[in-house]
Amino acid sequence: MGNILEFPSEQAKGLAFLDRQIRQLLTSKGADDELIDFAAQQLTRIYKRIKDSEQYCFGIRLPDGLSEQKRTELKIDIDAGLETIRKENHGLMIELVAQLVLAQVQIFQLQRD
Repeated sequence: MGNILEFPSEQAKGLAFLDRQIRQLLTSKGADDELIDFAAQQLTRIYKRIKDSEQYCFGIRLPDGLSEQKRTELKIDIDAGLETIRKENHGLMIELVAQLVLAQVQIFQLQRD
């Protein structure tokens, strides 16, 4: 069986979810459309940058004579370790993004007043 392509992508689903959440939150707080659009644009822009930064790519030089099985096991271990680090960092980054977007929204609102 070949690879399965999902539509929309996980990133698109994540962005759509975040967009809906921030729009609902700000609407419930009485924000106007201009402020809501600004906040959603900022959140989308920053989140895309984070997702792009989480695409790790590097090479490792393996010693000569390593069996194919050992190479596969090493790759699996490295992939698992990177995924653990990515998940831990992602949680922190989402928290920081929320704080940054809130600060940007507050500045935007103050500049309009």
